[in-house]
Amino acid sequence: MKQLITIVGPTGIGKTSLSLVLANQLNCEIISCDSRQFFKEMTIGTAVPNATELDAAPHHFIQNKSIFENYTVGEFEKEAIKKIETLFLTHDYVILVGGSGLYVNAVLKGFDDFPEINNAVRDAVIMQYEKLGIVYLQQQLETLDLAYFEKLTNENPQTLQNPQRMMRFVEVCIGAGQPYSSFLNQKQIQRDFTPIIIGLEAERSVMYNRINQRVDIMMNEGLYAEAKGLYSNKELNALQTVGYRELFSYLNGDFTLEFAVEEIKKNTRRFAKRQLTWFKRDENTKWFNLETPYATIISYINSRK
Repeated sequence: MKQLITIVGPTGIGKTSLSLVLANQLNCEIISCDSRQFFKEMTIGTAVPNATELDAAPHHFIQNKSIFENYTVGEFEKEAIKKIETLFLTHDYVILVGGSGLYVNAVLKGFDDFPEINNAVRDAVIMQYEKLGIVYLQQQLETLDLAYFEKLTNENPQTLQNPQRMMRFVEVCIGAGQPYSSFLNQKQIQRDFTPIIIGLEAERSVMYNRINQRVDIMMNEGLYAEAKGLYSNKELNALQTVGYRELFSYLNGDFTLEFAVEEIKKNTRRFAKRQLTWFKRDENTKWFNLETPYATIISYINSRK
């Protein structure tokens, strides 16, 4: 059975470095599973692997889409599985790396099937959102699918602020006449590979220091200029992302630049904490401290043959 080595963990923990070592040791290629690294207009703020790293091993799904495209997790699942199947024709291993839990799950477990929603329902939800704002969507989801609303509140509160995701939840509830959550985890997918899931972690203080340093590096590398160049498109879903959102607030005149940078650090730390919460739910993940010698991780992989 072919093996899909999946590297997960919070942002800034060293997933890219580990993936490059494993790709070279195992002579295989890398599938990126970071939902913001798909977009070619976003480089610095999404920590896209640099030219040297990209040359060190073949990568897929790095800056392959535009922020102006509507790219869904369902589309990614289909494209990623097709690419993985192709790679397994000539490789025993493929590496999947990234911090986007929903996208990782789509590859490992499949994406849930949802009913077709009438365009009239979708248009009505959009119109209400444009008139009443995100609060309307939050109230609708709380009314129509309380269990899922509470799950998001506790585990992924940032999703409650995402208009596109929230409109989707509400339109499914209304159009199908059933809670959105009733369609989740209904499909059992059998993949033609064995997943080996490796998690990287660190003491919280170490993780937070790495994040703070990473943000400073991003600013020195030109994150502000990158955000300024994207400012005119700040309403796009792809740009509702930590690092850009705070700098857009500075450009709006709401923040000082110093405060915006501190907000990026704070919100990135919060994001990392939520990532860990998500990935820790999977009992099949083998966790390693980020300082674990790579040889130890490679030995673990070899033991799973």
